[in-house]
Amino acid sequence: MTKGCFAQSAGLARLALPAAAGLLLLNGCMVGPNFSRPTPPREESYRERSAPADSAGTRGTDRQRVDTTSNVVGDWWSLFHSDDLDRIVKDAVAGNQNLAAMKATLGQTQELALAATGGLYPQLSLSGGVGRQKYGNEFLGGFFNLPPFTYFAVGPTVSYRLDYNGAVKRGIERESALVESARQQFNAAYLSITGQVVMQAVANASTRQQIAILESLVAQDRDNLKLVEDAFEAGSVARIDVLSAQSQIDSDLTLLPPLRQDLARSRHALSILLGKAPASMAELQIDLDKIPLPMALPVGLPSELAHRRPDILEAEAQLHAATSAVGIAEANLYPQIQLTATLAQEALRPSGLVDGSATAWSLISGVTAPIFDGGTLRAQKRASVDALRASASRYQETVLEAFGQVADLLDALDHDAEQLDAQIQAEQTARSALDLARASYAEGNAGILQVLDAQRTYLKSRLGFARASAERYLDTAQLILALGGSDPSGG
Repeated sequence: MTKGCFAQSAGLARLALPAAAGLLLLNGCMVGPNFSRPTPPREESYRERSAPADSAGTRGTDRQRVDTTSNVVGDWWSLFHSDDLDRIVKDAVAGNQNLAAMKATLGQTQELALAATGGLYPQLSLSGGVGRQKYGNEFLGGFFNLPPFTYFAVGPTVSYRLDYNGAVKRGIERESALVESARQQFNAAYLSITGQVVMQAVANASTRQQIAILESLVAQDRDNLKLVEDAFEAGSVARIDVLSAQSQIDSDLTLLPPLRQDLARSRHALSILLGKAPASMAELQIDLDKIPLPMALPVGLPSELAHRRPDILEAEAQLHAATSAVGIAEANLYPQIQLTATLAQEALRPSGLVDGSATAWSLISGVTAPIFDGGTLRAQKRASVDALRASASRYQETVLEAFGQVADLLDALDHDAEQLDAQIQAEQTARSALDLARASYAEGNAGILQVLDAQRTYLKSRLGFARASAERYLDTAQLILALGGSDPSGG
């Protein structure tokens, strides 16, 4: 039976081939606009020419140099040269549920694009059936009175839509562009998730650093209180000094709960990024002082940004899809040509199906042309043109926003270096003032209030330095991400 089916298919192909060959000569034209990749911006710099080229400190802060000759290669977070950071980011890539969902969505769009390519080929199906039939006398002109009969039929059918105007090809082109859009969405999610992991890890390390500073200062507060209490018992100070020292402890202790809440929040956020429940997330032990800050920033040329950032590439893919949609809408204005061929064995009993005289065939070509549709098709084409214009504008806006984001972060790194220098100077000055105030108090030349004020200033300077240092790490990571980071394939 299988051999007979192959023989019938071959016979059907011989019947359909002459007509199909002639029609295929027309099957090369594609109506509608062809997509051309937008020209990247011609700017040679992200910022105005008066802006400094490097993030430079004014005193002791190390310089961060902008390198326009190279781009990020490989895992972008490896620029920080931290094994702990590398481990936690890779755990997040392996366990993050949003990333897994985006990967599955990408696979879905790839399969849909593959399904669309089937429209380029003839569609072959095999059908069979058995039925009971009774014709009315008048149907046969009243000359025959056929009794009811049972019939059997089996055979293949080939149908083919002639794509002479490129409607099918435009549809495949659109699906392929949507695949690229989904791929860039995945890349954007990849960068976003890895970026969130790095920034949460930095925030966690900075918060633990600030808690450690506060705890050490509270210990100093307790030493101050003991010193004042001893002086009070000796009769050399008033009770107001004891209360002031106790007030300083109480004031510093109020700063700890918010920081501990920030620490818990960053740990919980990291657990979600890693695809774990917060209860199963261990305390993160990353020391910010042991993470080298990247000194050479592989910024690359501005003209390359449009070919690296996933959001720009996604906007470009959406522009491509919108261009293809215009071609589809225009192709719908043309007649549709359908070619159908059928070869069947028909008999009144199953054994008759193998008889050569039971062979029946048909070859049908059909044309459907729009004549009047109330303006629907032309309105749909105009709508697709408007959608194309909107997509082009969104692409340009995405590029402008990307350039603005990079410029902002380059300026932020300059200001971070300046802020860090100022914090270093403030901490050194506050430390000297605190030492002098304690010495003066020990000699009886200053009151406890002067010591507490100097200590409060020193506390603020140390916390300010810790926050400014963390901000510099965060802005560095955000700049690398704004430059497109690196895609999962390392391209």
